[in-house]
Amino acid sequence: MRKNLVWFCRIAVGLLFIFSGLIKANDPLGFSYKLVEYFEVFHITFLNGLALALAIFLCALEMLFGFALLIGARGKQVAWGLLLLIIFFTFLTFYSAAFKVVQSCGCFGDAIPLTPWQSFSKDLVLLLLIVFIFLNRNLIQPLFKLKTENVMLLLAAIFSFGIGIYTYDFLPVIDFLPYKVGANLPEEMKIPENAVPDEFEITYNLHNKKTGDKRSITNKEYLKSGIWKDNNWEIIGEPTSVLIKKGFSPKIADLNISDAQGNDYTKELLGNPFYNLIVVAYNLGETNSGAINKINALSLNLTQNFNVRTVLLTSNSAQDAEAFSKAHKLFMEIFYADGVPLKTMVRANPGVLLMKNGTVVGKWHFHTLPGYDELVDKYIGKQ
Repeated sequence: MRKNLVWFCRIAVGLLFIFSGLIKANDPLGFSYKLVEYFEVFHITFLNGLALALAIFLCALEMLFGFALLIGARGKQVAWGLLLLIIFFTFLTFYSAAFKVVQSCGCFGDAIPLTPWQSFSKDLVLLLLIVFIFLNRNLIQPLFKLKTENVMLLLAAIFSFGIGIYTYDFLPVIDFLPYKVGANLPEEMKIPENAVPDEFEITYNLHNKKTGDKRSITNKEYLKSGIWKDNNWEIIGEPTSVLIKKGFSPKIADLNISDAQGNDYTKELLGNPFYNLIVVAYNLGETNSGAINKINALSLNLTQNFNVRTVLLTSNSAQDAEAFSKAHKLFMEIFYADGVPLKTMVRANPGVLLMKNGTVVGKWHFHTLPGYDELVDKYIGKQ
């Protein structure tokens, strides 16, 4: 009976760890952004430069531990590794939920968004399963001979690290982001007329000028009690607002594009009825210069022959962007947006979106950007 329970726990934990690691490895750059958030919370920002490497490593480690558990390889060591890893993850998700610091742990990437408490609950169940495995680690027996086992672990390690490196260099295999190919961005930004807004609870701090009494009261209690009719009670300080029920939120809620003077160009650029290239370089100081030069030459040819409009989106200052444009003799127009949505648009710096009528027709990492002839033959020449 105990052996059967151990097997059940091994299968459940192993598959979930492989799935979790694989989903995050599909977008290691996105996972690294989450790690940076945690680094900022715990004041260890000196690790920011290692975030991507750590993201790829943790994803690979999850998949390796899950696979090793399933085939019974290195049972005692894997049991210890799983226990330490799940304790670490459980602490992080509890801290996020309790102190409301990182509102999405990225456990399953953007594929399955979880609230902090959902993430903590998931990790708590995993912790119980892993503790049972750990206490019965002597019952974990290998399914294969040592030589075969070593070969399988080596291949699993190559795959686990390889998938993270590949998706970082060539974009996620499956795009779960709202800017994926086929998405109509203006539609993704719309809020329906009957949409339910966020519901907040507002708390007022009151002071009675006559008696000196003080009390805190919510906005509903404030109206219901009629205390506002008593002129002796006055509101002191700023009221506090707490979200108690999440309302409708569009898939794209934080993208605002402007020029150097602050004029809003979001609708004009995203709703262009003709083919246009959106070049995303959220950090010009870290963008690949060779790729920018290649994209610049490509945009010049497309504009001259097909009147394709090309714009560069960045979160840098107008002064830095102007200097960058002069240094690279950019042909494209420059517009500005916050770095967070730009990082979400495409996991590359720079990355390129080909759009028409507000719809993302193509999306590329600078490593995989097609040449002029391919773009014309496959897309622009068919308009």
